[in-house]
Amino acid sequence: MVDRVRFVAGCMTGTSLDALDCALVRIEGTGLTLRASLVRTVSQDLGALRGPLRALCDQHPMRAGEVAKLARELAMLHARTLKDLARTQRLDLVCVHGQTVFHAPPLSWQLMNPWPIVEELRTPVVFDLRGADLAGGGQGAPITPLADAVLFAGREELRPAFGVINLGGFANVTSVSEEPLGDPRAPSITGFDICVCNQLLNAIARAGLDADYDRDGRAAQAGHIDFGAASELAQTLAGARKHRKSLGTGDESFAWIRAHAGRLSGPDLAATACDAIGLTIAEACRGFGHLILAGGGVHNRALFASIERHAKSRGAPSVRVSDDLGLPAAFREAVEFAVLGALCQDRVPITLPSVTNVRTPAPLSGCWAYPPPSPPTS
Repeated sequence: MVDRVRFVAGCMTGTSLDALDCALVRIEGTGLTLRASLVRTVSQDLGALRGPLRALCDQHPMRAGEVAKLARELAMLHARTLKDLARTQRLDLVCVHGQTVFHAPPLSWQLMNPWPIVEELRTPVVFDLRGADLAGGGQGAPITPLADAVLFAGREELRPAFGVINLGGFANVTSVSEEPLGDPRAPSITGFDICVCNQLLNAIARAGLDADYDRDGRAAQAGHIDFGAASELAQTLAGARKHRKSLGTGDESFAWIRAHAGRLSGPDLAATACDAIGLTIAEACRGFGHLILAGGGVHNRALFASIERHAKSRGAPSVRVSDDLGLPAAFREAVEFAVLGALCQDRVPITLPSVTNVRTPAPLSGCWAYPPPSPPTS
């Protein structure tokens, strides 16, 4: 019997507001035994949408009409980018995350209007993947651990245990222990938010470097670490991590920038923050085995070096980028949203009580928008 094959697009705009990342993924099979292979990726700058989206994320007042217009324009950007992604390949399903503009469980809002995507591509769209988990008492995040297990479990070079760390606006981790893994929904999968990451580093770039972000971590590499300020920041970040709650609005640690910007240069602030974030991540992932880094933060060489240094001093056997395992770091979440979309279509709960603290059994996730049926042929 031939396995079912689907071409699914996953879309992600992270809290750091860098770009819209889309991945076309070939899905063979169904449910937890599905196999995913990356076909193509496209990244589209948010352009003129970045400013109003950042204002909304920063909780600045905005008229209802302006929010509705912003949601529609974001959806139209998705539709145009997806058309470029698919090209000659018809999509069977689109899974969109939407832009997180507020997250403080049980409240969370991923801004998205799916209908322009449905209209343009004539393809089913699944969205709002966090809502069911939140309604079921969960934190709504992290949402990707099950997809991490589907993509990485069973690789000999990662045994007996590994952690997948996403360096996005906030850093989070999936921990998988295989002895053997068995059922991917077993308690051998855990995950949690660790600390703010690119949200803080990009705010430092805007405040101290006159840039949207520190490209490749060059300024941080040129700066000097203030170990007193780094220790202060690490303590703040560890305080949030200790509760393993879902991080979001209000957890960006922007006050630390204001406290030290007067005496530290932009490069020194960046270097100091990278050291504190790297230490916090390494300590949170102590004992997780091999560490796989993904997300936009992998391009920050100062941050990568800090994580690697602190993690190896705590016994991590290896620290590598997900590219080394065939998954481009910048598109890991987009690929995983394609996987999560397929699982939702297969009626598999995508969130785990061991990760989000959602009730058992976990609810089915996702809202659906469908194109009209094709007219009958004569």
